[in-house]
Amino acid sequence: MGMLPEQLNECKMYGIELDTISGEIARQLYQKNTIAVKAYQDVELPDSFFDVAVGNVPFDDLKPYDKKYDKYKFVLHDYFFAKTLDKVRPNGIIAFITSKGTMDKKDESTRKYISQRAKLIGAIRLPNDTFQKNAGTTVTTDIIFLKKRDKVTDIDEEWIHLGTNENGIEMNNYFITHPEMILGNMEMISGRFGQESACIPYSDRTLEIQLNEAIENLNAEIDDFQIDELLEDEEKTIPADPSVRNFSYTIVDNQVYYRENSLMYYQELPLTAISRIKGMIEIRDCVRNLIELQLEDYPNEDIKREQAKLNSLYDKFTKSYGLINSRANEKAFSEDDSYYLLCSLEIVDENKNFVRKADMFNKRTIKPRTPISKTDNSIDALISSISERATVDLEYMSKLTGKTEEQLIKDLEGSIFKDPMLEKYVTADEYLSGNIREKLKIAKEFAENNPEYEINIKSLESVIPKDLSASEISVRLGATWIPPRYIEEFIFELLETPSYNRDDIRVNYSNYTSDWSISGKNVDWNNSRVNTTYGTKRINAYHIIEKTLNLKDVQIFDNIINIDGKQERKLNAQETAIAQGKQEIIKTKFEEWIWKDRERREELTRLYNDKFNCIRPREYDGKYINFVGMNPEITLRKHQLNAVARQLYGGNTLLAHEVRCRKNL
Repeated sequence: MGMLPEQLNECKMYGIELDTISGEIARQLYQKNTIAVKAYQDVELPDSFFDVAVGNVPFDDLKPYDKKYDKYKFVLHDYFFAKTLDKVRPNGIIAFITSKGTMDKKDESTRKYISQRAKLIGAIRLPNDTFQKNAGTTVTTDIIFLKKRDKVTDIDEEWIHLGTNENGIEMNNYFITHPEMILGNMEMISGRFGQESACIPYSDRTLEIQLNEAIENLNAEIDDFQIDELLEDEEKTIPADPSVRNFSYTIVDNQVYYRENSLMYYQELPLTAISRIKGMIEIRDCVRNLIELQLEDYPNEDIKREQAKLNSLYDKFTKSYGLINSRANEKAFSEDDSYYLLCSLEIVDENKNFVRKADMFNKRTIKPRTPISKTDNSIDALISSISERATVDLEYMSKLTGKTEEQLIKDLEGSIFKDPMLEKYVTADEYLSGNIREKLKIAKEFAENNPEYEINIKSLESVIPKDLSASEISVRLGATWIPPRYIEEFIFELLETPSYNRDDIRVNYSNYTSDWSISGKNVDWNNSRVNTTYGTKRINAYHIIEKTLNLKDVQIFDNIINIDGKQERKLNAQETAIAQGKQEIIKTKFEEWIWKDRERREELTRLYNDKFNCIRPREYDGKYINFVGMNPEITLRKHQLNAVARQLYGGNTLLAHEVRCRKNL
């Protein structure tokens, strides 16, 4: 901030610093700017608000807790990119110093995420001694310049992928095609995890000169900021303060404003309405502060002090303006997104008559988040990983326990399994569910070359569904899982098809259209079993069987001439009834025939069990979930906990129950 160019002195600047000492120093040095002294994930900033974001991204493999981004499983430095992209306005610029891992790591998902939301202006690779004097670290870093897109766009750009340079060193394609942006020689050196690439500084060139030259290669402009359309009277709007929640009231110079996106609008209202709004703003801010104190687990005396303040503000307000739930107060403050939070301060009956104050006035109503910071127990580490990360995060668990990942895997044998298809560890309830037979097949294939999957085989075999016998399997003519050759065999036996006609009659099934077809249906024309016993004079047995295979009822139509002299088709009820009778006989004969032969019975039961009797439903267990912010006096029942777990881990969940059906539940 102190090195800001003179032409930018009028810019409004915001800073974020985790270290309390550095943060407070910055607050004193730059008092005109807004500086938050807290973790980035805890700072509330408006989306699409800032023109430029500049920073030195912290590098750590820990995954920050932020429910908006948790599903992406970003490590810390990737999280900084993702959150900042949301905070910068369209066409805004981001310039971040980060480790070379952002550009060079094998996993492309983060670069893909960034590319969808921002255009890469360019990147500069710095020598590994750049920060040696200041930070005492030798690490290859990059400066990445991005320009935010107007909308998320799925685009495949070169810098998403890795390639190999002329020396066989794997790196980002951008640096391969733009070697001038590398301010040193790329070499393989010994690192923490073995051989790794590094940018070794030139001995004959200074970093300052190289950096200035590289910057000259960058080409981007910050487009003029098109702020939301102003009101006719520009003096009645001011730029939004990012510390004010969107769609809420605030007080500026003793005047009431309402923030909506990038602007705050002056409120011209009757004096009484303004007084109501000001009173509820005070209550709202006190309530939110009280919530924050409870979430951060402040001492009881601090909470009681804030509760006393809330009681005083509430009593003073209601004495003058009535209940917050009243019609007049709703009309005045309902546009504020916190209005219904304030309504919850009052317990009212169905007629909105006041019953009592809510528990927040005199009790702790919010359970603070208390993640485990250290444990010697591998099971506890697993529980914490599931609760905090919703996945088996061995790296996170290793930091909690001080154990190696190999030791954790050994300790948790039977509780976690390595999924060979996902190439990661998952919980037992996840792995030992779903298509067990398919998983068993895959596990056996992988175990041939890797004995670590032997435990997968044993565990899957222990939960595989019990085989159904032929008597427990219902089969109808037309079941698509039955091989066509068995249908042919049934037809030839039922109709006693002559051997000389069998080569011309074939049963086929299309996986694309899900249709059965029989070729050569009219070849066996002089067979009485085809035309009489199981067929009729209007439709033979082969045609009836084909209809039956496709789950269609047989219908016989006559072509007649109507009174207009036009030909039309009319259902022949008598012939249809006869044909459908034959159809039912054929169905019955098939059910009697299908299980008679022992060899056929064994093959079909095996086929059915492998194809259909293979699913083991997952049993979701929610007892490990930590409900941050929930009233500690509320205890969820087991089925409720499990329902939440199903929603978190199941991917798709519908919780359905009957309402207002006058039924006893």
